[in-house]
Amino acid sequence: MIRVMLVDDHTMVRKALAHLIGSEQGIGVTSEADSGEAALALLKTETVDVVLCDIHMPGMGGLEAIRRIQARYPEIGLIAVTAEADAALARSVLEAGVHGYVTKDAPPQELITAIENARHKIRFISSRIAQEIALQSMRKTADPFETLSGREQQVLMMILEGKSNQFISDALCVSPKTVSTYKVRLQEKLGVNNDIELLRLAVKSGRVVINE
Repeated sequence: MIRVMLVDDHTMVRKALAHLIGSEQGIGVTSEADSGEAALALLKTETVDVVLCDIHMPGMGGLEAIRRIQARYPEIGLIAVTAEADAALARSVLEAGVHGYVTKDAPPQELITAIENARHKIRFISSRIAQEIALQSMRKTADPFETLSGREQQVLMMILEGKSNQFISDALCVSPKTVSTYKVRLQEKLGVNNDIELLRLAVKSGRVVINE
């Protein structure tokens, strides 16, 4: 049996995925975690074949969790799961070393195929994501900031202005947890690891001018 670990901060999503996966012969969910940190802690004692990890989670985030699992447990197959098909994010995820990348609204068979392929380290990309990657390549967008959504652009500008998470939360009428998720998503899309690297990229692209 292919032993699967589910990593998602939403309990209902984990339960739905566990039910779907459990209905397939030869595959079963043997452990669950609600964060990247919890997944890494479980992997110290749990033996799994494939980790199915949500990308957008609070804390270290799914992308960083994938990188760490890949580095510490190279024998494990890794599948990234996301609610959106975003070409820029897809590139960052694929570069992190995942074996599968699927959207949460993908047909059930795509998820099962991704798990079976990941077990043997064969890459599988959801058809919706593959289409977005192809379209993005056709657009030939040189500026990574152009891949950001309107709300992500708002968060970006406030980060570059030095605003705190609480300020951004109040300004956008969202929870601090949501702000943290936006920040993780920004870093993943732009290929940076922290606010300092984000500022450097913004300066390099001409979006921020520093007066000396």
